[in-house]
Amino acid sequence: MFDIGLQEMVVIGVLALLVFGPGKLPELGRTIGKALREFRRASDEFRTTVETNLHINDPDPVLEPSPPPPVTESAVALDVTATAQGETGAAEGAPAVAAEIAEPFCAQRTSRLFHRRDCVWVSRIPEIERVYLKRVADARDQGFVTCPVCEPWEPTS
Repeated sequence: MFDIGLQEMVVIGVLALLVFGPGKLPELGRTIGKALREFRRASDEFRTTVETNLHINDPDPVLEPSPPPPVTESAVALDVTATAQGETGAAEGAPAVAAEIAEPFCAQRTSRLFHRRDCVWVSRIPEIERVYLKRVADARDQGFVTCPVCEPWEPTS
């Protein structure tokens, strides 16, 4: 890059040792290392923010809804048996699918934005990275900012 050879590096090292002294040289090296690390972190954060904003208008992939599993006579017989034994089931009005989490808001652990559950961005958050929130105030307390697409809000009551 700068075409600096071994001799030039030795001269620079000797000059730095003479100017700063042997006591200050390690401290100077640590300070420069911290500054470079902070610069790299800030540039990575800026790059991911720009990439996220550039992809905000991309169309969402169209997902084909999967058909419900076929209902067989044995499944109906099992449901009737479970209801007769007093267990809760689909016959009592409970959903046959596992109950979804009731929190109306969702955020990603490594992000600053939180969304309504029906926002298109929630489908892009991996399940393991999701944080579910009950209220907008809870999200703001944890440092999240409202999504500019869905603009989550709570009715005042």
